[in-house]
Parts: sequence; C-alpha cells; structure tokens
Amino acid sequence: MAAKIRVLIVDDIAETRENVRKLLQFESDIEVVGTARTGREGIQLSQEVNPDVVLMDINMPDVDGITATETIRAQSPHIQVVILSVQSDQNYMRRAMLAGARDFLTKPPMGDELISAIKRAGEMAHVEREKGAKQQMIMSASAGPGGFGGYQQAARGKVILVYSPKGGTGCTTVAVNLAIALNNEDTRSVLIDGNLQFGDIAIFVNEQGKNTIVDIAPRVDDLDGDILDDILIKHEASGIRILAAPQRPEMAEKVSPDQFVKVLEFMQKIYSYIVVDTSSILTEVILSAIDMSDVVVLITTQEIPSIKNSRLILDLLTTMGIGKERVIFAMNRYDRRFAITPERVGENLKHEIAVAIPLDEKTAINAVNRGVPFMLDNKSQPIGKGIFSLAETVRARLISLENEGEGSAVKR
Repeated sequence: MAAKIRVLIVDDIAETRENVRKLLQFESDIEVVGTARTGREGIQLSQEVNPDVVLMDINMPDVDGITATETIRAQSPHIQVVILSVQSDQNYMRRAMLAGARDFLTKPPMGDELISAIKRAGEMAHVEREKGAKQQMIMSASAGPGGFGGYQQAARGKVILVYSPKGGTGCTTVAVNLAIALNNEDTRSVLIDGNLQFGDIAIFVNEQGKNTIVDIAPRVDDLDGDILDDILIKHEASGIRILAAPQRPEMAEKVSPDQFVKVLEFMQKIYSYIVVDTSSILTEVILSAIDMSDVVVLITTQEIPSIKNSRLILDLLTTMGIGKERVIFAMNRYDRRFAITPERVGENLKHEIAVAIPLDEKTAINAVNRGVPFMLDNKSQPIGKGIFSLAETVRARLISLENEGEGSAVKR
C-alpha cells in the first residue's frame, strides 16, 4: 500500500485552514499532519512534523510565504511546497518558483485542482525521500574500514557539467553558486575546474590550495579518500569541496581526457553532485566530460553571438548523442529591458530555456572580487533566487531521467 501524502497547511486565516482540512479529509491517500498560522510557525512545524507537502499562503503577517518556502526548501529539500495566492500575478508566480515552490494556485482553488497539485507534489516528495534513504543506507554500510578515508560512500553521484560556447557569459559564476545551492547534509557537492588552462574557481571562493588536479591525475588508478582529503580544497563557509585547475596554463597538458573522466567516476562514489566548470573551447577533456555527464547546463545570454553559438552547440550535442532531456538551457544575466526574451530564444532554437537568471552585475562582481559567492550572503537577491531555481530544475531533471531510465540508457 502506497504511503499517504503528509500535508502541512500554512495560512493566517483560520477559516481557510479549516476548509482545506475538511476538503482533504475525504482523500484516503492524503493526511493533514498539522496547520500553522504564520510563516515562522510553518517553518518550525515543517521541521517537527516532516510533511511531504506544504500548502503555503503567500501573504502572512510575519514571514511571507515566499521567504518561508525558501527556508523550508533549504532545510529539507525533499519537502515540496504549493503556494496559494489571492493574486494570479505573473510576478508572484515567478517569485514563488524561484523560491523553490513546486506549484502555484490562485485562491480559492478548485477542489480537484488543489488535490491534483498535492498529489503531484507528494509523488515528487516520496521520490526524494526514497532517494535520500538509499543514500543513507549506502553511506552507513560503507562507513569505517570499507569507506574512503574520512569520506562516506554515497549512491552513484550525478555529473552536472556547466558549459557556455561563448566566453564572458558568467559560466564560472553559475557553476560555483550552483554547487553551493545543491550542497546540503544529505547531498554533498564537489566542484571541479575543467578549464585546465585558465580556470579560476579557487579565486572565486578566495582559496588557493597548493594542490590541483595535476597532483591527482597520475594517481587516478589508485585513488582513495586520503589522497582526496590532501588535494581537495575545503571551503568551510559553504561546505563544498573543490578540485582546482593547474596553476599555470602549460600544465594543462599533464591531464589526459581519460584521467579526467576517471577522476569524475571516482567522485561519483563519494559525492551526490559533481559540478564541472568548463572553458568555452571544446578540448578533448571537456568533450569527454560532456559525454559522461548526466546533465549539461548550457549557458547563454541575450547577446546575438552567444545565442548563435548556443545553436551550434545544441546541434553538436545532438550529433554526440546527447538527447534534449540531458540539456538544461539557461539564460544568464537576463535583462527585461531587452526584447530578446527567454521564450523567443527557446522558440527560435527549438529548445526551451528552463531558467532565466536575472542581471545583477553589482552583486555578481562584488562576490567575485571579495571571493565570497553570493549564494552565501546574498542568496535572497533575485540573482540568488535564479540560482535556486536552476538547482531545483537540475534536481528535478535528474530525478526524471533516473525514473525513466534515461540516465543510463542514453549514455555509453
């Protein structure tokens, strides 16, 4: 018998809470596990009762529904949130999605509409829970002598390659902040610099470790946790680990495509997410990484040269056997003042742009110059919410591929 969908209702109007509770009591596969009157109370209760789905009113007196959603999703990524609002404004909807909401309904919703939304969200929550439980079992079984040094083995991690065919589109900024957004206690992230000639991920986080990928490449056939522990940069502020690029351009030749792929494969045994930053030049190393990646995050901007190059790379990916389902098309530095919209670009290239990350040069440039990624101290800004949206899209796409068997069927 399938597990019931556990629902928490968060609304400052008592009558609304009671009406929704009464509606749901007739659904045999849905159980209301709690109600909350404020956003702050909803955040607290979500940790105490651990629901699958939170029905969240968008307007509340203390913490608004969007902020509460963002907090709940950061604390418990498996919990899915359905936002309810008296206003059907597109801006509200967009803000809700960027905060990590699973769905957005206008109040009062039709009964069938609400129940369908809850069941869709509940199914996603159960998949996320099951995935987390499997990882915990594997990690527990591998602890101790069977583990990798100070690391615990996880289920096969997912390789997320961030690529732009045009330089200067903010590819590294996206990769660094995406790795941080994906990282939590249940799903650890490692960030790998695949730009072997001029990679600067270490600078983006103000860390200059003495060891780089050049030190790990010759030992790929004998890797263990102790070797990793010595070479990876430990970024304590975010919790992620980083494998830096060589310190000089000419040293890039010391890392072969085969060695790079073996590094990724070893990382898959330990980390849930392996985020790879790349250069715009398609080296053999990057092509090999693309081929074995689970998803490619393709970055474009509103500039015509960037869009033109995106068309070319989409054609090349198809030629390489990388199906559309493995490509997440994202527009960085999106400025509403320009007529080139994500919708128009997606329609023109026949590949939907899944996420638009807003333009915020001040926040992005300050973050780089300070060596403090904005997902650490400015994640509530629109640019931060754009990265949250990208992270949720990546998670959802990986789950979809895994469920459909696409992840292994289309590769190799």
